[in-house]
Parts: sequence; C-alpha cells; structure tokens
Amino acid sequence: MTQSEFIPSASSEADLLRADAILLALMRTPGLGLRSAYSLLQHLAISDLFDNTETLIEAGLRRDIATRLTATKLEPLQHQLSEYQRQGIAVISLVNPLYPPLLKELPDPPLLLFCLGNSTLLSRPQVAIVGSRGASVGGKRHAFEFAAQLSDAEIVVTSGMAMGIDASAHQGALHNGGATLAVLGTGVDLCYPRRNKALWEQIAQHGLLVSEFLPGTPPRAQHFPRRNRIIAGLSLATLVVEAEQKSGSLITAELAMDYNREVMAMPGAVNNPYSRGCHALIKHGAALVENAEDVLAELGCYQQKGLYINKREEQKEGENTLLRHIGFEPTSIDAIAVSSQIPIAQLLTLLIDLELEGSITSTSGGYTRVGGE
Repeated sequence: MTQSEFIPSASSEADLLRADAILLALMRTPGLGLRSAYSLLQHLAISDLFDNTETLIEAGLRRDIATRLTATKLEPLQHQLSEYQRQGIAVISLVNPLYPPLLKELPDPPLLLFCLGNSTLLSRPQVAIVGSRGASVGGKRHAFEFAAQLSDAEIVVTSGMAMGIDASAHQGALHNGGATLAVLGTGVDLCYPRRNKALWEQIAQHGLLVSEFLPGTPPRAQHFPRRNRIIAGLSLATLVVEAEQKSGSLITAELAMDYNREVMAMPGAVNNPYSRGCHALIKHGAALVENAEDVLAELGCYQQKGLYINKREEQKEGENTLLRHIGFEPTSIDAIAVSSQIPIAQLLTLLIDLELEGSITSTSGGYTRVGGE
C-alpha cells in the first residue's frame, strides 16, 4: 500500500477541479506546512475540510489556521486553476489518476504538481542523473552519454536543470529525440538559471518541466532540497556522475536511499574533488557503474539492439502474468498495481519490457493491451 492510497481519486472533472482548489488552499494557507496538510488529509476527507472549524481543530490544526481554512472561498481558486490550464500549465494533484505512483510513496508527496510539456512522462520509468554544477568537461561528457544511451532504451532522464551535470543529462536525452523531465525549484513558467533558457524551452517543447511551486514563484535556497526529493521520488534509480562530498546531489542520493530506490555512482580519479562524493556513495553501498548497460543491469535488465532483454526467467514469467491485468481499453498504473499486487518499482520495469515487446502500448490513461492474446 502506498502512502496516499487513503486519498481516493476524484471521480469526475468537476470533483477534480474542486479537490484541486481545496489542495491549492492548503498550499496557500499561512502557517500550514506540507506535512501538516498531508496529516490532515489522513484524518479527514477532502470534501469535509472546509465544513467545520472545530473539526479541523480536532484533527490537530491550530484555531487560527483552521479559521483561515474555513473562511477560504474556493471559486477564485478554481478560476486560478483554470487560468493555469489556459496558459498551458497542467495541474496534477494527489487525487488525479495521472499523479505518478512512485511519488505517492513519499512521506510528504507534493499536493499539486504544475507541469509544462508532456505530462504523460510522469508515469514512465525514470532514472535521475545528477551531479555538480561545476563539473569537469569529462564529467559533463559522461552525463551526456549516459543520458543519450538511457533515452535510447526508452528511459526518461530526470534531473534538476542546474548548470553542469544536470544540464548535460537533459541535453543528452534530447540529442536523439529522447525524453527528459526537469524538476524545478521555481514556478514552471520561470527559467533558472537564466543561462539555461534555450534548454528550458527545449524541455518545455519536447519533454516536461515539473514543479510543486506555484507559477511565478522565484528561486529560493529552501526550494532546492524540496525539488531534490521529487527528483529522487519520481525515479527508479538515481545516478550521481560527479559530486563533491557536500553537495545537493548527495542529498538527492541519500533521499533515494531513504525511499528504497537504487543509487549508483560513477567512479573517477582519486585526486578529482568532484569524484569524492561518488566514492563516498560507493563506500556506503551505491552501485559502481561505468556505462548505461551497468545502469540497466542494476534495474534488472540490459540493452541489446535497442530492446530490453530480461536476464531472469522469473521476470519473463512475471510479464506473462501481468498481461492478465491489462485490458484492451486504457488501464491506469494504479489499477494494474492493485490488481496484480506487484510492487510499483518492479511493475514499471515489467511494463516497459511489455511495451518494447509490442504487447502493450502507453496512453494518457495508462496502458492498453495490443493484439488478441
């Protein structure tokens, strides 16, 4: 069971818009942090949140915060959400069926995700590639090559659009028409750093920009650790290419470990300060990888002629079993997970194998079975 299964998906477009407005109100209420808001959702149904101040107090809120919430008018917030949509910014909330399943496993998943670009990438298998802003020329080349090869294998490359390793990873994924996802520490309508403006535009057009911060939010130091948890949470694995011993990249890797995801690091020269963080990770159990095939092997598969080839017969058996849980109409990942009882991390790997074999195809609503088997 994921952390958020107690929060049901909205059943209609009107219900979804109202629920999104309520979650937006939680985000904008002064004094109400994300963990407190999330805890509140564990005690009360979304539809009951604004009904009674005393109920909110009983659920653990201070009286002044509870009073602010019950006084909130939802209509202006619904209008604001509709305006975001008009601007091309998709809003995907915790109750939206498109919300990425892996992100729901976090202890503090974002209530809302603001997306600019191809939102279907959120639910595709992802590998995060992160590292130093001041990376060496060789480090940036390695990040580019890793990303290009992983995207050739139909893996979405996820990073934080910073200078250095992040930017090179995004560029490598885009080089041959692959998919990349950038998680921002600003609103999705702002480019930071400004020197990455051309890259920001490329990702908006050919990939996906994601943020939990409202459009128009400027960069602030405290935003980037929050961004890092989303990078780690969305990804099956996090690869650190170059990093100093104290860096945001290591924070992302440590978060990935906390979330029981794979962590990998590329070794480097012992006298390179940007390799010391990677060496520290390897000493503490991160997988040592030298190329993209090593990354795919850590995920339980390897690449051959552009296809995933299973290394374990039991995984192939799992794919055949999984087909029984996918219909000839779009079936959501959540529905497949519940029906098959396969852990999300393993499920996503099996789904991409089936898609590459041509047994299923991905749609905006999930996956659809192909053929007459």
